[in-house]
Amino acid sequence: MPIPGASVADRRARAIDDPDVQRLRAVLCSEPRGHADMYGGLIVPADDGGADFGVLFWHKDGFSTACGHGTIALGVWAVESGRVPAAETGVTDVVVDVPSGRVTARVHCDGGQVVAVDFVNVPSWVVVTDVPVTTSRGPVTATVAYGGAMYATLPAAQLGLSVTPECLADLIALGREVKWALNDSEHAKHPSDDRLDGIYGTIWFDDLGELDGQLHQRNVTIFADGEVDRSPCGSGTCARLAVLAAEGRLPVGAALRHDSIVGSTFVGTVLDRVDAGGRAAVLPQVSGMAYRTGEHVFSIDPRDPLVPGFVLR
Repeated sequence: MPIPGASVADRRARAIDDPDVQRLRAVLCSEPRGHADMYGGLIVPADDGGADFGVLFWHKDGFSTACGHGTIALGVWAVESGRVPAAETGVTDVVVDVPSGRVTARVHCDGGQVVAVDFVNVPSWVVVTDVPVTTSRGPVTATVAYGGAMYATLPAAQLGLSVTPECLADLIALGREVKWALNDSEHAKHPSDDRLDGIYGTIWFDDLGELDGQLHQRNVTIFADGEVDRSPCGSGTCARLAVLAAEGRLPVGAALRHDSIVGSTFVGTVLDRVDAGGRAAVLPQVSGMAYRTGEHVFSIDPRDPLVPGFVLR
């Protein structure tokens, strides 16, 4: 089902308003085929010949403006499937148009195998610091930053929590509160494209000091309406890089070891400081990996009264 539009950002806007596309998304994200934390993407044409393809990322509640780990996975897929030719040993750039702009998956191969991917994102910046938010557990202050999507970021310790599986239920509930408290505020406005407005997620983090000369933090991103990112969140890591750079804690070339709530790791680096329409921004890179888990065929029985399915959260 082709989705019309002059750009990937246009196609996302059309997809949001298209009941057929929304039904497809719902089928993929709802039980019994999917689940409340399902995530994926639809391959669409690039904006122009400068990119290899475009993608519309989706989740249980709608369509994302960006996804760093999704872009890393697409880089692996594009090279391993042969869609983008790559040397057996070396680095191949897979250029992808996403709703927030043009990004790159820099795919590293060794002996014909993909061994790592660097995600180079759009410029990222701090929107505002020290925003007060009232939650059911007490007041907090958050920093809003843009990394292809808007994130509210704050330490879990503000509410006596930590980024651990044992605290996840509280982190989900309170993350939703923070997101919806800020989502329609002036702090959630993109300066030049209202299609990118809104708080996409809340990033809870633990500051773990340094490890092997790298700044070390652990995070969990509660995005959409209570969905949990199992990875350290690629675009969210870019938002954190912007915050840490603005705080003077992460100079150009320095690395952040960013762990997830399940123990996986990204390494984030500020490649450069740049100007983004008059705003001080960083050019972020997030290094990680993705692995093929299988090929899936989803079926719909026309007699099934539960289609497109249900979500129990």
